[in-house]
Amino acid sequence: MKNKISDSGYDKIDRKILDVLQDNARITNIELAQKVGLSPSPCLQRVRRLHESGLISRYVTLLNPLALGLTVSVFIQVSLEKQVERALEMFEKAIQSRPEVMECYLMTGDADYLLRVVVPDVQSLERFIVNYLSKIPGIASIKSSFALKQVKYKTALPLA
Repeated sequence: MKNKISDSGYDKIDRKILDVLQDNARITNIELAQKVGLSPSPCLQRVRRLHESGLISRYVTLLNPLALGLTVSVFIQVSLEKQVERALEMFEKAIQSRPEVMECYLMTGDADYLLRVVVPDVQSLERFIVNYLSKIPGIASIKSSFALKQVKYKTALPLA
């Protein structure tokens, strides 16, 4: 199976541009052009095309959670009483506004949702679970697992 970039008519230079930008979105166009072997004008045109096509969805700054005092990372499995569309929509809408929820996935398997939550301490986690999460209608169970150590974390997608 071919990857989406190849299927979409993007070439090796486009992949290089995407790889470099995933590593450093603040790189100047001149530096980017040098790294991928283009002159600045065609490089900028390619970046604009990649953005307009939706392959580049946004630029972000990644912060160090430990430096900000966000030392507790928890994975929470949530099971709903019923897996009906209305219950799923209600849960997803409720979870969208919570800043401590970094990621939320609808899952197969034992739990309906898997959340990654980042908070400064266990008391903050307790407040989140007791005062907010457990009050969302339709939740059958909540199971938490603390991350002891982050072994690998990356944001760059594999393009090869």
